[in-house]
Amino acid sequence: MAVRSIRWVTFIILIFGAGSIFKLSSLKDAFYVPMQEFMHLSNTQIGVALSVYGIVQVIGNFASIYISDRFSKRILIPFALCGVGVVGIYISTFPSYWGILVGWGLLALFGEVVYWPVLLKSVRLLGDSSMQGRLFGFLEAGRGVVDTIVAFAALGIFLLLGSSAGGFKSAILFYSAVVIVAGILAFFFLDDDKIKDTDESGQKVSRNKLAWEGVVRALKTPSIWVVSMSIFTIYSVYCGLTYFIPFLRDIYAMPVALVGAYGIVNQYALKMVGGPIGGFLADKGTHSATKFLNYALILCAIAMIVFIFLPHKSMNIYLGMCLTLGFGAIVFAMRATFFAPVDEIKTPREISGAAMSIASLVGYSPQLFCFALYGFIIDYFHKELLGYRIVFGIMVFFAICGVIVTSILMGMIKRNNARLKKLDTLQTA
Repeated sequence: MAVRSIRWVTFIILIFGAGSIFKLSSLKDAFYVPMQEFMHLSNTQIGVALSVYGIVQVIGNFASIYISDRFSKRILIPFALCGVGVVGIYISTFPSYWGILVGWGLLALFGEVVYWPVLLKSVRLLGDSSMQGRLFGFLEAGRGVVDTIVAFAALGIFLLLGSSAGGFKSAILFYSAVVIVAGILAFFFLDDDKIKDTDESGQKVSRNKLAWEGVVRALKTPSIWVVSMSIFTIYSVYCGLTYFIPFLRDIYAMPVALVGAYGIVNQYALKMVGGPIGGFLADKGTHSATKFLNYALILCAIAMIVFIFLPHKSMNIYLGMCLTLGFGAIVFAMRATFFAPVDEIKTPREISGAAMSIASLVGYSPQLFCFALYGFIIDYFHKELLGYRIVFGIMVFFAICGVIVTSILMGMIKRNNARLKKLDTLQTA
């Protein structure tokens, strides 16, 4: 009972940090229009800032493949959370555009390189293979709860102060304070990891050597790369959800205040719905996270194709909101479980950090180009319906690619399970 209680405390602390650390890097979700107005940014410039974030993330994840299995989460997680908070204080000064690019690069360094792979590793190790879908599902749902509360509180501060530049600055400082508090709590409540320092024969060896051996093992595992590519396709679709916000504003003439509230629901509240549903369906419905992702991607592609050809200019705004949120719920159900196949492919637990880092490196690399590409297309077509339809068409393309990749992964898992079953039969004979 005591062990279970400690696991729940650890899980809650991890959720609180995970739900607050990305508020600043995702400032666009609730404050897309204020960013344009008070920071004087175009759609393309916001996209470029997010691409800088992606570049730092991708390059930095090479380092995280090593550090995530080398150092304790009690060191890395608080360090990352507090680092993000300090960068947020800097961003609240409304620096120049180059300063904004530097700020988003630092947010990626702390949030994606140092924090995220360690978080994923920590969550995976909280349960066995039968619980992975639900663990990651409830992580996503918990993040959604924290996301929504914190984001609506920041939006409330912004509105209370007259939707002014001062209100926007105060909202950013609020985000910074919350993530620093999360870092302090993590330091006091998370336990130290037991970093392995012996080889298979029990001999004492360098932790650096073991960490590098784990990196090599992970890099040589084909199934880890296929899992990573499945995440890549899903994340490419996910990037497009951001552009439902300007889409509803430009095509449906959504009011600015409603844009902020919709952005919070679209990016955060849907986690509370998609997370548990995705985790439950993966564990109890399909009994396979990979199968669930395959079916969800098929549904995703069909839904977006239908959405593209709807007569948006003559449709009711609330219908448009419901349709986009419904699509977002499908994507968040996939996001909640797209790391679960790392356990399904029987990844050794001692290289969990390296495996999660590779999956993050490849899986989140669409940030290198998707936001900038989508933003450029919308600006190039002067925010007209055609530009948005092209963006949505690209999302369909990635969904179809995801169907192909997850089908390949399902075949690999089936063959691996058959091989393990055969070996087990031979050993018991």
